[in-house]
Amino acid sequence: MNTKGLKTVRFERYLFGVLMAISMVWLAELSGEKEIIFPEICALTIGAWVSEQQPWAVNKRRIFWLMSAAAWFGVLIVRYCPLPLILQVCICFAFSGSILTACQTNFVPIISACILPVYLKTTSFVYPAAVMIMALIIIFAQWIMEKNHLRPVNKFVPCHFDLKLQIIKWTKLLTVFGLIALIPFKAHQIYFLAPPLIVMFTELSNPKSPARKKPAYIAGLMTFSAFIGSFCRLFFNVYLNMPLSICTALACCVLFIALNKVRINFPPAGAVLLIPMILDKNLLFRFPIEVFVGAVILCYVAMVLFKSPRAIEN
Repeated sequence: MNTKGLKTVRFERYLFGVLMAISMVWLAELSGEKEIIFPEICALTIGAWVSEQQPWAVNKRRIFWLMSAAAWFGVLIVRYCPLPLILQVCICFAFSGSILTACQTNFVPIISACILPVYLKTTSFVYPAAVMIMALIIIFAQWIMEKNHLRPVNKFVPCHFDLKLQIIKWTKLLTVFGLIALIPFKAHQIYFLAPPLIVMFTELSNPKSPARKKPAYIAGLMTFSAFIGSFCRLFFNVYLNMPLSICTALACCVLFIALNKVRINFPPAGAVLLIPMILDKNLLFRFPIEVFVGAVILCYVAMVLFKSPRAIEN
């Protein structure tokens, strides 16, 4: 085995991931359109580029259409559905589960893509347009990497869902999430349940997920990512007045180095890393604490309440 060659290839994939995040944030700064910053893009680069084996059963066409549908639905909910925030989020959660089941995939990052505009009260169509363009870039770059043997070829094997059991599963997920969300949403502390944490919760609810083997590690990784993202934004951008793109580059480098050391890639950690880049600076101090508390609670609940493999894809 050519270990040196594998390390070189992995470094290139990490480099592409950092460049993707930098380009996104730089373009947002240049244009003044904050909606262009899509934190889930870092999760997608980890899953579609960095990981040796893509963690989702999804092909390139589904990546594009599912991300697009989720982003558009989230913005339309904000624009045309005058319901309380918690109900808007639950509607987006239910919609995500429905299209995942219909498309026979476990591509859970779409949950964050759908819910994030609701959290940010985004009404601009710049957000879904940016998500569509970035999804195309992810797909095209993955294809280039596969053609040049920089990563294994992505082969799509549809998930075989039992429709009745999937309905039960998503109903249970939605009910449990809604009950957990009551207190933080009532207190206007919604980032205890930041969108990437909801993705984490959904992933851990699958008894066959490899992430369930190390729930404490997953909670720690999400907290570490939130801390690194908040620290880089606060220190380099707020205090030193450096460009946000530089903060993003430094945060991504630290996370990717950590992921390479522990050898377990968990895409939602990439998404929570970039959340601080779009938060109000007054929220940065408490964001890592909120993520820690939310991650611990959601990990525990997922491990305790979702033990049966019957409601999950083969």
